[in-house]
Amino acid sequence: MAGHSKFKNIMHRKGRADAARSKLFSKLSREITVAAKTGLPDPSMNPRLRLAVNNAKSESLPKDVIERAIKKGQGGDAESYDEIRYEGFGPGGVGVIVEALTDNKNRAAANVRSIFAKNGGALGETGSVSFNFDRMGQITYPASAGSEDAVMEAAIEAGAEDVESDEESHVIWTAFEDMTAVIDALAATLGDPKTTAITWRPKMLVPVEGDAVATIMKLIDTLDDEDDVQNVYANFDISDEDLAKLG
Repeated sequence: MAGHSKFKNIMHRKGRADAARSKLFSKLSREITVAAKTGLPDPSMNPRLRLAVNNAKSESLPKDVIERAIKKGQGGDAESYDEIRYEGFGPGGVGVIVEALTDNKNRAAANVRSIFAKNGGALGETGSVSFNFDRMGQITYPASAGSEDAVMEAAIEAGAEDVESDEESHVIWTAFEDMTAVIDALAATLGDPKTTAITWRPKMLVPVEGDAVATIMKLIDTLDDEDDVQNVYANFDISDEDLAKLG
């Protein structure tokens, strides 16, 4: 029986992983379609589309799916999506920013509000949280791209604002308006980045401990699992020990 239960658990986890992968692919495709619809279908001439395609490739989205998503954005039958930003608070005053692409604003708002309410949070007004974040470009390279000093030097030369390096990666931060130029400059010295994104970087972090850790993580995971939601950002600080307890 124990072996059978373990097998079922493995299959359950694989099912969840496959479902999450499918949802991620859907979100990546949607971003490509919207980017292609709001600009030129050529990534070299459309910075938003270039970011979307690069991120899709980094997540192994098939080439034919990327091409279909671009064509869909240029076709007259493409869905019309509204870009909406929600701001709210999680347990302990953690700030949460939710970016959505939706074809039904009423549905999206109701679902996001419900998720906050059911997971120890509350939806706030626009601007109630975002002032604690900076809108920035995030460029990620694997650790193998170079030493910390080499990447730092390349980032400074490229006009970036900050670099965070660890054993797995180098994360380079740039002003939102400088992102495309910095990516091009870095590519000349470090090669193409692993991922690029326009993101919200917290100005300060809110410590979360104890029972609140599981609650805030469930809030973030549930928001991220919502179909209309593209990205979720939060300014919490959780220790590795507390994260490990979640399993």
